[in-house]
Amino acid sequence: QLLNRLRAENERERENERESEESGVEVMAQLLNRLRAEERIAGVEFWHSPERCGWLMKQGEYIKTWRRRWFILKQGKIFWFKTEEVGPSSIPRGVIDVHRCLSVKGAEDVINKAHAFELSTYSETMFFIADSDKEKEEW
Repeated sequence: QLLNRLRAENERERENERESEESGVEVMAQLLNRLRAEERIAGVEFWHSPERCGWLMKQGEYIKTWRRRWFILKQGKIFWFKTEEVGPSSIPRGVIDVHRCLSVKGAEDVINKAHAFELSTYSETMFFIADSDKEKEEW
């Protein structure tokens, strides 16, 4: 019985060590994501007095589903978020540097959806859908 109890205690200790290591890796990953986001944000206070903000549908980068995202334009950068509740601690889901854009044009014919437009940079083309033609043109 003593041997079984020692084995069980040893196993619990190993399990606690594994959980501690996993949570440490998780914390490091969160910190790395935050640092990367801060690099892309480049000191822009996107939560305060945006030049433009509103909802758009955005096609996912890897899984090509359409998701509604809250977009903010400020100081030559377009940020997007899952919700419109954005503050200093919010981390954007993505950032586009407007100065790196090669073209912005209508894309209704390309993706067969009303109020669609595409934004192209050197490295990628992203598709968006506005709620109306007026909103599309304003963006």
